[in-house]
Amino acid sequence: MNQDPRGLNMELASGIAAFESKQFSRAAGLLTPLAAEGDPEAQYRVAIMAQNGLGMQENPTLAFQYMQAAAMAGMGFAQHGLGFMYLEGECAEQDPAQAAIWFRKAAEQGLAGSQTTLAMLYEQGRGVPQDQAEANRLYRLAGFDER
Repeated sequence: MNQDPRGLNMELASGIAAFESKQFSRAAGLLTPLAAEGDPEAQYRVAIMAQNGLGMQENPTLAFQYMQAAAMAGMGFAQHGLGFMYLEGECAEQDPAQAAIWFRKAAEQGLAGSQTTLAMLYEQGRGVPQDQAEANRLYRLAGFDER
């Protein structure tokens, strides 16, 4: 990998910049080889592009594979994304219990969106036992007042 003197991967940085500026074809070209090598940052972004057909053909199998790999590597945003794949049955078999597992992992990293989604699951008893006290705790953790 091409690294600058500070140890930054220039292909990754360029790929992320292309992704963030919505130059998806360029991002796909730069990030796909890095995702294949196991870089979680690249895997997460390639998963989003494959899921939505951004800069590449829509590919639910690849999207799930890379989102899962990045989530298992501990990337909070990927854990959140994988949770939604399971919750909505998009790119994966719908499984609210699996969704809750991944939302919890992301929530434990402080992602307010994951804390809120997990709170809603507890409130509804979807994939987890219905538990208003736990829902309220998670809402507070995410910065909301109790419901």
